[in-house]
Amino acid sequence: MELHAISDHLKPNLRILFVGYNPSIRSGETGHHYANPSNRFYRILFQTELTPRLYKPEEDGDLLQLGYGFTNIVSRPTLTAAEITPNEYRVGRIILKEKIQVYRPRVVCFVGKGVYEQYSGRKGINWGVQDDPVLPGLIEYVAPSSSGLVRMKLEEMVAIYKGIKMYVETEGNG
Repeated sequence: MELHAISDHLKPNLRILFVGYNPSIRSGETGHHYANPSNRFYRILFQTELTPRLYKPEEDGDLLQLGYGFTNIVSRPTLTAAEITPNEYRVGRIILKEKIQVYRPRVVCFVGKGVYEQYSGRKGINWGVQDDPVLPGLIEYVAPSSSGLVRMKLEEMVAIYKGIKMYVETEGNG
C-alpha cells in the first residue's frame, strides 16, 4: 500500500498552527493527523482544556472551527522521524515558512523540539515560547512530541502545553 501525504488543515489567522515532524504510517493510511493509537495529541489538547472535549483523529478537520490548524515540516509518512532525510527537512523548512507567512497564525506550536530545531536551524531549544522567533511578530512555541515513542509522562507534556493557553486566550481581549 502506497502512503500519501495527508492534507493540511489551514485557514488565515488561526489561533494555533500545530506543526509536526511528518505523518505516521497510520496517519498516511487514514488521512488524519496524529492518528496512531499510541499518539497522545488529542488527549493533551483535552487535558490542557484547549478543546472542550476529547476529539478523535478522524475529527481533525473539525478543529479548524476552534482556530486550530495542522501541518508538518515533512509531508511523507514514515514509521519514525529518524527516516526523514536532510533534503526533506531542507525543502520542508522552506515550504513551512511560506505557509506560516501566508496564514499568519497567532501561535505556531512545534510538536517536538526536533521539529523546531529543523525549522530554525538552532540547537539547545527550551520548551515554550522562543525569544527570537524565526518570523518576527509570531509566537513560536515548542512543545513535546505527542508520539507514543516519546518517554515523557503525559502529565509533564500537559504542563508544557498549558503554557500555550495564555497566548490564545488573550486574543481579541486587547
